[in-house]
Amino acid sequence: MVIFHQICYKFNVFRNWFLLLLLKALLINPFPLRADIFFYVDEEGIVHFSNVPSGNYPWKLYLKEREKKRVSLRSLEHLDKIVEEVASRHGIDPLLVKAIIKAESMYDPRAISPKGAIGLMQLMPETSRILGIQDPFDPYQNVEGGVRYLKYLIEKFGDLSLALAAYNAGPQIVEQTRSIPPYPETQTYVRKVLNHYMLLKGDKF
Repeated sequence: MVIFHQICYKFNVFRNWFLLLLLKALLINPFPLRADIFFYVDEEGIVHFSNVPSGNYPWKLYLKEREKKRVSLRSLEHLDKIVEEVASRHGIDPLLVKAIIKAESMYDPRAISPKGAIGLMQLMPETSRILGIQDPFDPYQNVEGGVRYLKYLIEKFGDLSLALAAYNAGPQIVEQTRSIPPYPETQTYVRKVLNHYMLLKGDKF
């Protein structure tokens, strides 16, 4: 079993800074795992998340993973319609969103990364909470949250490659470098998404 690191957040911080801090944790791992997610709030108001609760802490179930099922062709067609509707409504190219989903989860709505990112567009639990996503395993809600976050990054950086790098590595490091960070994972991720995006633009599905 893969154990993801506990991720901690304080509640008593300014909302915008809090959002950036939380979204920095959106790191991508291509190997999904199955796990329920638990949390507890310590005496300092810090929220701890883990898929393997340990220690004598008042852990509570935050999100229970649904039974993993193979993605059928009918399901893929349904997901495709969701992406088309949500992306178009937010002014984002649906093909770009599909390329990101392929890189993030291979269209598996039940995917959970070792970092705790969930669903099609791999949203962290607290990111989902801030975006108002109640069930990140739900394809529609997950895509809604992921597209809104992607749009925010595109508008923030004004460059698609930088926005994708921020989606993978977090906006703060991209703000500091004003370039794709020198992380092999992030550089590979950006190339992978852009290559698949160009492929989809030439061959819609």
